[in-house]
Amino acid sequence: MATLYPFRALRPRPSDAADIAAVPYDVVNTEEARALAAGNPKSFLRVSRPELEMPDDTDPYSPAVYERAVSNFAALRKSSLVIEDEPSVYFYRLRMGEHEQTGIAACFSIDEYDRDLIKKHERTRKDKEDDRTRHILALRAQTGPVFLVYRASADVNDIAARVTRGTPLFDFAAPDGVHHTLWQVTGADRDGLVAAYSRIEALYIADGHHRAASAARARTEMTQKGDRGEQLGDGADCNTVMAVSFPHDQVQILPYNRIVKDLAGQSPEAFLRAVGERFTIEPGPATPAKHGDISMYFGGAWQTLRPRVKPDPNDAIASLDVSVLQDNLLAPILNIKDVRTDKRIDFVGGARGTGELERHVNSGKFAVAFSMYPVSVADLMAVSDAGEIMPPKSTWFEPKLRDGLLSHLI
Repeated sequence: MATLYPFRALRPRPSDAADIAAVPYDVVNTEEARALAAGNPKSFLRVSRPELEMPDDTDPYSPAVYERAVSNFAALRKSSLVIEDEPSVYFYRLRMGEHEQTGIAACFSIDEYDRDLIKKHERTRKDKEDDRTRHILALRAQTGPVFLVYRASADVNDIAARVTRGTPLFDFAAPDGVHHTLWQVTGADRDGLVAAYSRIEALYIADGHHRAASAARARTEMTQKGDRGEQLGDGADCNTVMAVSFPHDQVQILPYNRIVKDLAGQSPEAFLRAVGERFTIEPGPATPAKHGDISMYFGGAWQTLRPRVKPDPNDAIASLDVSVLQDNLLAPILNIKDVRTDKRIDFVGGARGTGELERHVNSGKFAVAFSMYPVSVADLMAVSDAGEIMPPKSTWFEPKLRDGLLSHLI
């Protein structure tokens, strides 16, 4: 069963929340972070991506970068952040267009993460783990939440309906149009949420595998030194990880689309013949109409691909469209064996639209693009329940949580 830990969050004063809130550190590169933070000295990107303030040739993993993060964090704490007087949890609502989802921000057990009660579906990279582990240890804080999913609970929904009718702590629209609203939960409602979570059987990491793994590694390093962190209230030590957990029936997954730079030495005609041996090809829309369809942009036109040999529907991994594309086209035809390391392939989150895929191909920098049907939350949970790993770059969760609104001091 899941354990929910209230904690004394470090958070902005309400008047500063919109300026401080920043996109997750790992969805932008240094140049993009620099542009987003320009003219805003309070942007939390100056803590999560402090190299944006340093020369272009700065190694983002150099000691000076983590030192800058520490100094920027200290300055922000002095000018604009406060620590809650009592352990709390929070309802965090995201609204993007017509889509709305409300999750619970709190701390969660690293022991449960280690025992797979908090389930994973993605492998992590050591270099990215190293970076965030160093960041946590330098700041003595987790500054960006993990994104969790749980099977919806009527008990949690009842408390959410009551609390979110009240006055929020923060309520603002970010520059990208996503609306962020947070309510602090204390007293009987807080205790009711803790009790309700004790009846939730499992949690699933949707986004933030590297944050979770880094929190676990930081805990190991600290406990080996006999250091559990500051005691600021229940859960406020290195044995917990900050996250926002959402009910499964509110979460939105967008496709994670693919663009490939070349045809692996083949002529366009030879490439199409090879594709035609493994897929039926017919004119089709830029966005796949259903699971099992893959849209390909090539030669200035969109076409729909359907595999000639259908995957086993009982195989949670092989039946994913990203697996079908990888196993039947990217690997055998374009010689892309590992999408995590091959420099010839890149990825475009579904929020950017299929026009972005067309732009990349039409520019001549890429040869072909693939628009995917999104993986479902049910698919993600089925893979996680089976103890399997999703293919790389399978899911794109949107809207994104913001860094800086809540930090977990350890």
